[in-house]
Amino acid sequence: MQNTRASVFKRQRRHGILPGADRADVQRVTPRRVEVTPYQAEWPHRFEEEKQRLENVFQGKLISLHHIGSTSVTGLPAKPTIDIMGALKRLEDADQMEEKLEELGYTAYGEHHMTGRRFFTREAPDGRRLVHLHLFEENSPHLERHLAFRDYLRCHPEARRRYGGLKQSLAWEYPFNMKAYIEGKEDVVKELEAGALKWYRKKT
Repeated sequence: MQNTRASVFKRQRRHGILPGADRADVQRVTPRRVEVTPYQAEWPHRFEEEKQRLENVFQGKLISLHHIGSTSVTGLPAKPTIDIMGALKRLEDADQMEEKLEELGYTAYGEHHMTGRRFFTREAPDGRRLVHLHLFEENSPHLERHLAFRDYLRCHPEARRRYGGLKQSLAWEYPFNMKAYIEGKEDVVKELEAGALKWYRKKT
């Protein structure tokens, strides 16, 4: 019975479905703290180390791996979780590599609210999120969106200061409410993304 329940839960998690009671229990016992810290020079090095580990596992199936998110932008305050985005020839390759990624310490969450993505996390023994891994097929529009946002913030100090200040304010206001933190950024992120895509397409 225990093995059967574990298998069902694993399938549900892979497809982005978590039983409501289990999810509520986890949130009640271990709420995730919204931690936004000043930029750390070690973040690019952490990305390079994890990139090597992932390339060894995928053995040529990855087209590219990119450091994205706030930890990829020098000077931007961020949650100390390294976001990595990978492009694959076939999204099914991510599903086939799930067990090997689990051996590296990753947990699979299926699409996790984003169509065409495979999302994985790696955590420290104390529960801190260390890595978010986002995998897409090579023609996914999400690849361009993430790269445009990253490069725009790297090249536009005022946008970087505005976004960083908002993140710090929301983290202070909602220290144990990740949902409110994310929702509080939505309008500004959409505005910045729209400008970033226009800028990125002209540049490229």
